[in-house]
Amino acid sequence: MLRLFSRVLTSAHTHRNLESGAVHRCICSATSLPASACPGFAEKPTMEPKLYRPPPEVRGMTSLDKEAFTQTITVPALRVPTGVLNKVVKSLRKATIQRPGMPRVVQDTEESTDFRLVLLDPHRVSSISSFSEAEAEALRSFGVAEELHSYELQLTYDNLKSEEVLEAVLPQGQDVTSGFSRVGHIAHMNLRDHQLLFKNLIGQVIMDKNPGVTCVVNKTNIIDSTYRNFKMEVLAGEENMVAKVKENGVTYEFDFSRVYWNPRLSTEHQRVVQLVKRGDTVFDVFAGVGPFAIPAARLGANVLANDLNPESYRWLQHNCKVNKVDSKVRTFNLDGREFIQGPVKQELPALLKAKTNVHVVMNLPALALEFLDAFRGLLHEESPCDDNLPTVHCYGFSKDDDPDTDVVKRASRSLGLPLENRCSVHFVRNVAPNKDMMCVRFTLPKEVLFNSNHEQTESSEEPAPKRQKCEETTDST
Repeated sequence: MLRLFSRVLTSAHTHRNLESGAVHRCICSATSLPASACPGFAEKPTMEPKLYRPPPEVRGMTSLDKEAFTQTITVPALRVPTGVLNKVVKSLRKATIQRPGMPRVVQDTEESTDFRLVLLDPHRVSSISSFSEAEAEALRSFGVAEELHSYELQLTYDNLKSEEVLEAVLPQGQDVTSGFSRVGHIAHMNLRDHQLLFKNLIGQVIMDKNPGVTCVVNKTNIIDSTYRNFKMEVLAGEENMVAKVKENGVTYEFDFSRVYWNPRLSTEHQRVVQLVKRGDTVFDVFAGVGPFAIPAARLGANVLANDLNPESYRWLQHNCKVNKVDSKVRTFNLDGREFIQGPVKQELPALLKAKTNVHVVMNLPALALEFLDAFRGLLHEESPCDDNLPTVHCYGFSKDDDPDTDVVKRASRSLGLPLENRCSVHFVRNVAPNKDMMCVRFTLPKEVLFNSNHEQTESSEEPAPKRQKCEETTDST
């Protein structure tokens, strides 16, 4: 329960308190602005606003003590007739105090039923002249007295924002991390070394300040495994890793500790899926739990979705059933190269003859560009026409100063054919400093798909890249 107490000084008390050196005094027009700036309001002394800062004693705290954050602050307030209270609050919505769990309107300390106190943000209002012309005019029209009052209230841990708490606790001059990725009820953080001493406190603060978060986890290493999952430790809350999320109207369920999911890619998922039409066929080479495959199937496409991770494969099947598209999605648990040289190779000839639009999605940005050579000489019999050759959407990371050119060169090298002027490149997101995620989109060249000189073998000088060599950070996709 928020504890509030007040001490309001009317204009009759002002002169006496100023003479006695009282801390609490009325706040009126700023002397830096002429009275003409706010007609009808007189110039009076200004009180400096107190900042919202927890007590300094909490610095270095590693075990959360909520009571230690309690602090009394003084804020400006307006005494407003109850008959116009709602209109005044609406007119001053940008100037009123905005604190978690704190009301903007409190009882008048003179216990008058005819008035209420409207609490103002001291960073926004330090005197009557702080109000904009429109706000000042509204106050005059509603008959609000030209006087600001000081109001003392008690800020508790519950009234502080997460970044305020963490800034007070962590050593001065070091980065404060209050950001995280939300995956259902799970908040996923990437703490830096200097924050690890405070990791459990940070986890508790994040959980306290974000309704619906019941588990906070921290990545403990980079992704370096066959299945692109990563080790994590629970900082606060329950150890329930099965998350339920909704993205672009589609529901997904999965064990976050055993599959890969990145909530930052929802826009990219939607962008690509919108290119798919009813009746098209989609080959999703690295499907994960289905963020490309399932929306495409919901639009009426026929989908073949693959993932090497048995857990991703299991949740992919589960999500297809949850979203009632299991009849439109055929699922596979293969390496990406095996999927291209197996199901894709088997299905393509009939699709090309039927002039069906085909999309191939390859979202494994750490390695997908290297998998493009799997299309060399994939088919032996040429398509009767060129207008329905597969469209490839291939993702890659780039640390190059010119990432567009870099990913096109790498794609061209894998295909054995220049793609310059034959493709488009889309910037997806910045993954880390000097590291971008890009998407190369192109029509699979006929010279590549039907080139008998590039029939697939496993006897090349360098072994074909396998997905288990993938090394990427948790921000990668």
